[in-house]
This record gives sequence, structure tokens and C-alpha cells, in this order.
Amino acid sequence: MKKTLNLIKKDPWLKPFADAINGRYEYALRREKELAGPGGSLSSFASGYLYYGLHRVRGGWVLREWAPNATEIYLIGAFSDWQDREEYRLKPVGNGNWELRLPVDALHHEELYKLSMHWQGGHGERIPAWVRRVVQDPVTHIFSAQVWDPKKKYKFRVDNFRPQTDPLLIYECHIGMAQEEERVGTYEEFRTNVLPRIIADGYNCIQIMAVQEHPYYGSFGYHVSSFFAVSSRCGTPEDLKRLIDDAHAAGIAVIMDIVHSHAVKNEVEGLGRFDGSPDQFFYGDSRREHPAWTRSASTTAKTRWCTSSSRTASIGSRSFASTASASTASPLCSTIATGSAKASTAMKTTTTAIKTWRLSAT
Repeated sequence: MKKTLNLIKKDPWLKPFADAINGRYEYALRREKELAGPGGSLSSFASGYLYYGLHRVRGGWVLREWAPNATEIYLIGAFSDWQDREEYRLKPVGNGNWELRLPVDALHHEELYKLSMHWQGGHGERIPAWVRRVVQDPVTHIFSAQVWDPKKKYKFRVDNFRPQTDPLLIYECHIGMAQEEERVGTYEEFRTNVLPRIIADGYNCIQIMAVQEHPYYGSFGYHVSSFFAVSSRCGTPEDLKRLIDDAHAAGIAVIMDIVHSHAVKNEVEGLGRFDGSPDQFFYGDSRREHPAWTRSASTTAKTRWCTSSSRTASIGSRSFASTASASTASPLCSTIATGSAKASTAMKTTTTAIKTWRLSAT
């Protein structure tokens, strides 16, 4: 006889749907084992952001990307006059991975950059898949990656936040819309004007929508282009860190409502045909288009990237957000929409949310 999940025991209205719920629960457990591998964990699987992307390391910089269909990749920017130059050419290091190491004075805070991606029969400019900071030119409206390495990094005051969950009282919010003027609001404005009212009203959690970078503001944040970059429309990564730190200091948990199961299909701003192939991050057939989200592409059940790249990363960093929403989690989410350490600007790993859901269900 099958064990009845606590989720169903606590809510008799779910009993007619017990078979479907049990099926989804069992499927999630099977996928977790598949993704984590023998002796592994979702946490280690979801740590690709610690390896890929642009990182400041001892004595310089390292940039890594996964682009198995690429034949050549160059880092381009004002430092190269936006041209392919040999000194900025990434080297293949196996399994579709590419790497470039540069001296410390080669890149500077707030410099713009992109990838010049070459493949058999084609070429295009791309924003790195693991980029931590993307900005849009106010005149040309072109999106570019930006080096984010401020001399004065925000230092968190709250080091070991523990959310109050009995009960969890969530205030859902959209930073850009959380003000009265006809413009996009900022993290700093939300911190100073809205957060105190949320605290006064007795909430103990805020759920922030539209955190990940997205080129179309009207998508309400659901047409994600850069999964690890905090939306620059509302301010800087340091601004968001300060908002989260103030919330934690007041006992307010922070949920980042991140999107996993689809992405904007843009090629210049997003992940569409990143290395020239249609199926690197998405399905290669008709399932690639997400009919319910018009300009989005479906990532559901696409695992080739997951198994070939992310397990090379190390783990150990602590996340600055309280948890993450996993309501749209797909097998790809553990790689493409993971979290960040306090020192980074990527999203919170889905591991906490998945484990919380699993415990509550059983």
C-alpha cells in the first residue's frame, strides 16, 4: 500500500488528485537522483555559476563558457575596439568548455563586453550565458555584459539569517512597479519607502518578482535573458544586497521569484542559438517554442547541458537570499537558474526550495 503524503493528509480537498500528486512527487525524486548522480546532491549540481562566467581570481581574471558548437570565441569590448583579437581568444578545454585567462589590468569595473561567437557557417555577438551584470544603453537600447568589480563591495551585516515560517506571511512585490510615479522604481526606493511599511504591517517575508534580467519590461520579468544577472533597471547588485540585508535585519525573509521553465528566445540578448545551434539550451524541434508565452522558448526536460557541464564546479559559498520559488522548476533549472553567494549577484539555488517542498509533502 502506498504511503499517503502529508500534503494530502493535511488537505482533504486534494484526495481526488492523490494519484496525480503522487506521480509528480515520485517523478521529482527520480529526477533529483538523476541530476545529482551517485553520491551527489542538488547543491553540488547547481553550482555551475561558481565555475562559469567571468570571475576575478588571484592575479587576474578567468572567463569560462560552455559552447560545444562553437569553432572560435573571442571576448570583445572597448578594450579590443570591439574586434576579434588573438589576445582575447578563448581556448577550448574539453567537453565543449572554453576558457580565457587575463591579467588583472585587462578588465576594469563597469567596462562593457560581449562574446564574438563563431560556428560553422556563421557568427554573432552574444552576451555570456553566465553573466552577472547586464546593462542597456539608454540611447541605442543595446544590451551588453558589464564587468562588476566595485572597490567598495557591500558587506552584509546579517550573516546567518533564519526565517520565521510559522506562519510565513508573504508580501509579493515587483520592485519596478512599487512606486507611484510613471517610471521604473529602484531597489533603493523600495528599501527606504516600501520595506518599512511592509514591516509595520506585520509581514515576515517578501517575494520579489522580475529579479532576473529581461529585455522586455512588459513581460513582467518572465522573458528572462540572463538568468544570473540582477535586473539593472532597478539599480546595482550592491543596491539589491542592501535591500536584502535590511529586510533580514528586520526579520523579513526574501524569496526571489525566479523563472526556470522558459526563457526569451532572443539571440543577441538571450540564449537563443547561443553557440549557433538551436538545441544547446532548448529543444531542437517544435517543443522549443512556448505557445503560452509567445516570445519565450521552453527549457523543460532539456538535460544535455546539465550533464555535460555543471558538475565541474566546486561548491561551498553561502547564499544571500532566504530561498527561491521553484513553482516552475524544470530539470534545467538546477543549472540555468541557480543561486548566488553573498559576494555574487546570481539567483539563489533551488535546492532549499526543493528540499522544503519534499519535506512538507512527506
